[in-house]
Amino acid sequence: MHGSNSSNLSPETYPFSLELLPKRAYMVGGAVRDAMLRRTREYLDLDFVLPCDAVKVARKIANHYKAGFVLLDPQRQIARVVFPQATVDFAQQSGESVETDLHRRDFTVNAIAYNPHTQEIIDPLQGRADLERCLLRMISPANLQDDPLRLMRAYRQAAQLNFSIETDTQIAIRSLASHITEVAAERVRVEINYLLLSSQGTPWITSAWEAGLLAPFFKFATSESFAKLAAVDDSAVKLAENWQQLGVKLREYVRDTVKTTWLSIAKLACLVNPDPEVAEIELQKLTYSRAEIKGVTTALRLFPQLKSPNMSLREQYFFFQEADFVFPATVVLAMGHDILVEAIAPLIDRYVNPDDLVSHPTPLLSGKELIIALQIPASPLLGKLLAEIAVGQVEGKISTPAEAIAFARHLLEG
Repeated sequence: MHGSNSSNLSPETYPFSLELLPKRAYMVGGAVRDAMLRRTREYLDLDFVLPCDAVKVARKIANHYKAGFVLLDPQRQIARVVFPQATVDFAQQSGESVETDLHRRDFTVNAIAYNPHTQEIIDPLQGRADLERCLLRMISPANLQDDPLRLMRAYRQAAQLNFSIETDTQIAIRSLASHITEVAAERVRVEINYLLLSSQGTPWITSAWEAGLLAPFFKFATSESFAKLAAVDDSAVKLAENWQQLGVKLREYVRDTVKTTWLSIAKLACLVNPDPEVAEIELQKLTYSRAEIKGVTTALRLFPQLKSPNMSLREQYFFFQEADFVFPATVVLAMGHDILVEAIAPLIDRYVNPDDLVSHPTPLLSGKELIIALQIPASPLLGKLLAEIAVGQVEGKISTPAEAIAFARHLLEG
């Protein structure tokens, strides 16, 4: 365990001084695994197991560095210290030795411990050999059943590490799949989101569904739904080649979300019921946010309209109004459903042009100005008049505020 491996584990990279750690503290989990794989991260995520006083040690380190302190589990003595460039968890060892603790973990590659004081590696389950084989192997079916989220985690870790899942582990996951419903929905959602983030996750989320882990959450999904996921991934690549801006938009995160991009929204839309109202209920059960649900339901409602290539300017205007920033997700979803990019290209060209009046209208006047000019009360009628003015502008019938007022007056009297 020397050379560049140990440099990734070396205490110089820690956000705190080694002197504050007791002698029998061990680093465990993903950080040890990633260091041995020589995977570097900008943001450190470290886990330590301590024989006793885990919370006390964490609090002392947090106070010393004026870092954030979070008590995660008082019963099991787990606390987190948050530094600007790192998160460090301290947990009380479960069982009388660090070996016992490692035997309670999920996969062998995550059950390797490292003592930073002595540089000793403890690997009772041959995790290093599995790392070399690029293999995820369970420690035992009982451990998976203890926290059934581990069943989903297998697929996420396989995707992240580019590992395969060992055969007996796959068999165990299938036999335990029904236990996934014991897990809080939001924890499952986090794993689903990771698998939807990149095309690397697509074969793995498909395997998770084949193993029976996703059926309780996506009751209407079929093997065709997962074929569509792959088609959406491919379409996103094509779109980005032709319209770079669209590629950038698809990679942006939906506001207020953890790890959901607009591409993820299009992929989620492949897995839920195509009826937006049914889809909404499915996504609420998985505790998706209002912004995410609105993204999916808007894309589902609008993408079939892209089948008719000859939209009038008026139809295009209302389409863009409704699509708004869900437009990129709607387009990639349509392409995943075999709608030809040639049919949609004119709309995409409008969308990527900031000066296009159909997709990015610049109002000739505000609602307030219209209220004053026409002496009408604020009401739903006002919104309709403003929309008609915008359409008139798009169709080239009006181009000044004065013409807009006359146009609206004519509509009112008509």
